[in-house]
Amino acid sequence: MSDSGGGAPTCFAYVAILGAPNAGKSTLLNRLVGAKIAIVTPKAQTTRRRLLGIAAVEGTQLVFVDTPGIFQPRRRLDRAMVRDAWRSAVDADVIVVLVDASHRSLDHGTRLIVEGLKQRRHKAILALNKVDVAKRENLLALARLLHEMGLFGDVFMISSLTGDGVEDLKAKLASLAPAGPWHYAADQIADAPMRFLAAEATREQLFLQLKEELPYALTVEPESWEDFADGSVRVGQIILIERDSQKAIILGKRGARIKEVREAAQVTMNELLGQKVHLFLRVVVRGKWQEDPERYRALGLEFDA
Repeated sequence: MSDSGGGAPTCFAYVAILGAPNAGKSTLLNRLVGAKIAIVTPKAQTTRRRLLGIAAVEGTQLVFVDTPGIFQPRRRLDRAMVRDAWRSAVDADVIVVLVDASHRSLDHGTRLIVEGLKQRRHKAILALNKVDVAKRENLLALARLLHEMGLFGDVFMISSLTGDGVEDLKAKLASLAPAGPWHYAADQIADAPMRFLAAEATREQLFLQLKEELPYALTVEPESWEDFADGSVRVGQIILIERDSQKAIILGKRGARIKEVREAAQVTMNELLGQKVHLFLRVVVRGKWQEDPERYRALGLEFDA
C-alpha cells in the first residue's frame, strides 16, 4: 500500500459504473457516496456527462464514475454521451455493470455493454439492481445468463433505492483498489463545481415536470453566482431551448410551471449547498444548440464523436 503524506497506508481506485439507460446508475452513485450529487428521474438518458462521486472505505478512496447510459445512439449528442461512457470504462481500475433485474429478459443496452467489454477484453463486476421489485425466478435466470457470458468475476444483488447489498458491493470494490495516494480531500464527495451541480438540480426538475421529448431538447447552464453577507447566494441560470414554441410550455400558464421548477430546484440546492439559495431562471431560445461545439465543451463531451 502507499503512504499518502506520511499517514496510514492508502489505496485508490476509479470505478466506472456502466449500464443501460434507466438501470439506476445515478441512484447507485448517490447511495455509494452517501449524498445526492447526481440527478435522478424516471426518464431514460438523464445523465449527459461523467460525474465523479467520491467515498472512503477506511484507508481506501473510491472515485465512482457515473456515466451516461450506453444505447444505440441516434443524434450527435447521443454519440458523444456513449463515447464518453466507453472512455470512462477504459480509464477505470474496476468496472461495475449495473443491470435492471426487474426486466424479464436481457435488454439491448446491456447486450451492447457486454459485447463491448468482451471486445476490449475487460472483466467486470455484475450488480443486479432493483432486486426489491424483481421476481425471484427472473432474477435467478438473469444472473445465470449473465454469469455464463464469462465476463463477470463477482455477482451482487442490490437495490440502489433501499440500499440492500450496496455496502457489500462497496466493500468488494475497496478490496480491489490498488495501493496509491488519495487524489481528493477526505471530505470531498464530488469533483464537479457547485455551479454545475446547481444547474443539474434545475434540469432534474425540468425532466420531472415536462413530458415526452421536450426535456431532451433543453439544457441548463450557469449564468451568475453571487454570495451575500448573510450567507445566502443568488444563483442565475439559463434554460436553453431549440424553438420559440417550447418557451410557453416551460413557462406554463401565467408562469406557473417555471415557478414550480424554480421552487423545487431551490429546495435541492439549499440541501446541497447548506445555505439559502435565491434562484433566478431565464429561458433562452438558441436553435440547434445541440450542434454547438461550445455546449459540448461545457458538458465535457467530444463534439466530433
